[in-house]
Amino acid sequence: MESIRGKVVLLTGASRGLGPFVAEALAGAGADLALVARSAAGLQEVAARLAAHGGRVAVIPADLAREPQRAEVVHRTVAELGPVDVLVNNAGVENEGAFLLQRREEIREMVEVNLVAPLELAQLVLPAMVERRRGQIVNIASVAGKAPLPWGAVYAASKAALAHWARSLRLELAGSGIEISTIYPGYVRRAGMFARFGLEPPPTIGAVEPEAVAAAVLRALTGRRRELIVSARPLRPALALAELFPGAGEWLMHRLGAVEFQRRKARG
Repeated sequence: MESIRGKVVLLTGASRGLGPFVAEALAGAGADLALVARSAAGLQEVAARLAAHGGRVAVIPADLAREPQRAEVVHRTVAELGPVDVLVNNAGVENEGAFLLQRREEIREMVEVNLVAPLELAQLVLPAMVERRRGQIVNIASVAGKAPLPWGAVYAASKAALAHWARSLRLELAGSGIEISTIYPGYVRRAGMFARFGLEPPPTIGAVEPEAVAAAVLRALTGRRRELIVSARPLRPALALAELFPGAGEWLMHRLGAVEFQRRKARG
């Protein structure tokens, strides 16, 4: 097991949702953190809670949907904490609804934040990692990248693309000392995009706690785990079927109530 004590971790989406839980886990393991999100006030609150762990924390407000701000995030992280050892691509946008009714601005925002920003941040931090022959990128994807997500088609597409980019990049960088990991959370209680709906998924689908996702990030970092699914057990057969037998996977999504549940969420 590797230690992340003293390593510089750039964490996006750090002000709300899963971000504060991931930040707490990383700080508890001794990492120095660059916290990135749009909300300066939210980042300051998270930073204040992390002070008890004694590590260094840099607060970097930025809108990752805007290309110029991505380079500034990396520049400020290096200036305040030093070279980036770990990039955690956690920031995400989920604008749910029927695809035919979604505005193009909503679609572009999801693709920019969920996919383009992680790729560009990786391009910015990887050269120094490759030169030092050490570093790691952890992507927070979603089980939506493995199974259909009706009324969330663009979100699912962005997460699937992120996961496949990670798999491809891992092969490109084999032998370089760089690790690429992907976390696939399912429905998460209390925090994250799903929690804002205030709905409890049916028992046939289930949900997990945000601490479980944070723990998976730590396992990926300390155990060099390439992919980790963090979902309730009832959903896992659908994930496997969706990848191996798409028709059977879609049938099981109906049987589990996942399709109807997504319809309810989209209707608010």
